[in-house]
Amino acid sequence: MKRDVQPSLKRVLLVWLLLPLLVLIPLTAALIYGLALRPALDGLDRALTDTAVALAQIVQVQDGRASLPISDQTARALRADLVDETFFAVGDGAGRLLGGLPALLELAPALESGQWRFFEASLMGQPVRAAAHGVRCGEGVCAILVAETLGKRNAANRAVLLAALLGATALALPMLLLTMVAVNRGMRPLHQAAAEVDARTPDRLEPIDARRVPREVVTFVHALNALFARLREAAAAQRAFVADAAHQLRTPLAVLRVEAAQALESPHPAELRPALERLHAAAERGARLAQQLLALARAEGAALDPQQRAERIDLSRLAADAADQWLQPSLSAGQDLGFDLAPAWVEGNPTLLGELLGNLVHNAVEHAGTGARITVRTRTLQGRAELCVEDNGPGIPDDERESLWQRFRRGRGAAGTGSGLGLAIVRDIASLHGAQATLVAGEQGLGLRVCVSFPPAPAA
Repeated sequence: MKRDVQPSLKRVLLVWLLLPLLVLIPLTAALIYGLALRPALDGLDRALTDTAVALAQIVQVQDGRASLPISDQTARALRADLVDETFFAVGDGAGRLLGGLPALLELAPALESGQWRFFEASLMGQPVRAAAHGVRCGEGVCAILVAETLGKRNAANRAVLLAALLGATALALPMLLLTMVAVNRGMRPLHQAAAEVDARTPDRLEPIDARRVPREVVTFVHALNALFARLREAAAAQRAFVADAAHQLRTPLAVLRVEAAQALESPHPAELRPALERLHAAAERGARLAQQLLALARAEGAALDPQQRAERIDLSRLAADAADQWLQPSLSAGQDLGFDLAPAWVEGNPTLLGELLGNLVHNAVEHAGTGARITVRTRTLQGRAELCVEDNGPGIPDDERESLWQRFRRGRGAAGTGSGLGLAIVRDIASLHGAQATLVAGEQGLGLRVCVSFPPAPAA
């Protein structure tokens, strides 16, 4: 099955920027080659013309007859070259050889007086570059030819070609690097915007700052911000509904709980007692559920309200102030509730932290069982404030602990009337305060220890 390839803006930019470079760089190299080679070859041709001019100065005409009075020493001097072999030939107006190499004279083109001709030819099996010059001598035109092999020209050709390639490479590499840097820098605001979008969660839907993105994607960012605004409104409406529903349920559930308790205390037929106890337990559970739903709504509202100010709170004082409300439930359950409190300062919302502590203690009282020992502990460890609630009850199997952080999730062997929201509320509130919540076995592997570790609070 063919996989769909995601389009890449970066790839498109690189292709459209680099493709012209792939065309322009060879053209630039060819232009450099042509512009540099022509002067070099012209300079070598001028050396041939200089020799031809020198020979023209030697040609003499007497009584209408041309001659070339040149000594062997002069001829050797004219042919002297460290790289190439140099040849010359001078012919009179009738095409007779006056001096030099006969084979070269045979290559002479038709010339007029003062005319120059340059051409490539083969001389004695070697490729040569030749210059031919017409000089008036008597009634005719003498042909003066100078030729040399192509050693210097080939060397110049190689040198110019290498220079052109190096020049094109020196131009291409910085342009390639600058293109990639420019594309990466141009894409950086998009990556930053993508990272900001990726960081958005249901609890963090604030708009993206459109001032930091390119103009070309501002419209898209505005559309995202509008979407975030609609999501915030929907989330606020949902939280308001949950909070209102829970709040409206509290009064009838409280009345139902009180009425059920009074019915249990009042004289009643024995056969009604099981039904009344179930009614009372259901009322207690409904009241607890309404309270937890309100706690969730408050936690989510605090997470979405960046203007809410945090307070500096001592967890030990928070636990001590709440101790009275938990002593009676633990005594009624036949449990020993103890406190090991040391100063532990955090920065946060006192109402939400109270809910966090209340859920931890309620879970321990609800599930530890009769005769259990429950300890609420606060301390500062390595600069971090820590709040732990530990019991020596039946505990929770290792494979179930992580799943219990989810909402409405209870352990397989859980007793009591819980709804499965307590630990979910603990984790939400801990996350809101930048804290980490963990579930581990208690001392000697017995029971359960739930700890929340908070980041260091700023100094007072």
